[in-house]
Amino acid sequence: MQFDQPTLATPLPVKSQLVRSISHYPTILHPLESRIHRKRRRSRMSEQHTPSQIFILSGQSNMAGRGGVITDPHNHHKKLWDGILPPECESRPEILRLSADLRWEKAAVPLHADIDTRKACGVGPGMSFANSVKNRSCGGGGAGEAIGLVPCAVGGTAIREWARGEQLYENMVRRAKESVRSGAEIKCLLWYQGESDTSTHHEADAYQRNMEKLIQNVREDLGLPNLPVIQVALASGDHKYLEKVREAQLCMKMTNLVCVDAKGLKLKEDNLHLCTEAQVKLGQMLADAYLSNFASPNSLASSSSS
Repeated sequence: MQFDQPTLATPLPVKSQLVRSISHYPTILHPLESRIHRKRRRSRMSEQHTPSQIFILSGQSNMAGRGGVITDPHNHHKKLWDGILPPECESRPEILRLSADLRWEKAAVPLHADIDTRKACGVGPGMSFANSVKNRSCGGGGAGEAIGLVPCAVGGTAIREWARGEQLYENMVRRAKESVRSGAEIKCLLWYQGESDTSTHHEADAYQRNMEKLIQNVREDLGLPNLPVIQVALASGDHKYLEKVREAQLCMKMTNLVCVDAKGLKLKEDNLHLCTEAQVKLGQMLADAYLSNFASPNSLASSSSS
């Protein structure tokens, strides 16, 4: 008895053909592998945007930023930021901020929104400062190391509230220490405070001693005996003792301490807080002071030669 010859099936593709066909459908055929690749990409992006240069922003309301803060037209008992963002304060991927819950995120105005929570925050000097430093370092254009801003300022606070052991001081030190966990370096403390110390002779008279002690304590607690500090001399305050506090700020003599004078910068209608335009200018003045006094020559080499 004869049997029909079996019909042969189409030959299976060789290994190279099979791999080639599978590679066309990585998401469908390799979902686990796809997830792993996505996770690795996110990890690489996170590493690229971990800051290596840290700047602490501290003091009271003019550091936190009241530029552009207006009365809510729908609620006259509430203040809000008008949302007008100067180009000098725009966000960029390589400028980060440490949030209140200690996470690095892309920095944006208002920098202190989750730190100085009792009042509405707007434009401060921080973003203008960071953009100026980036533009003048390593050739600008986003090249070079990422900057990390650590906002700590709280409006309406006197220098005595920043003494070691007080909540504001301890929170600033805690945030500063957290900012360097990944191996970053604290480059400078930017300090703008003192308006709340211009009301009485006692507070104004003690200002210099208290500020010098603050700098000494921060340097000790962070283990940075030569930490650069840039202090802003007041533009406003109670006229009774404003000049006494300003004199203390301008005459202070400590290693690696520089003073930038805000006198003459435009104030808002309250005659206390800097307007948006003035905050942009102050940020640039702070950047000038940092780059001319504390930045390494290598960081400016590309910029000066371009």
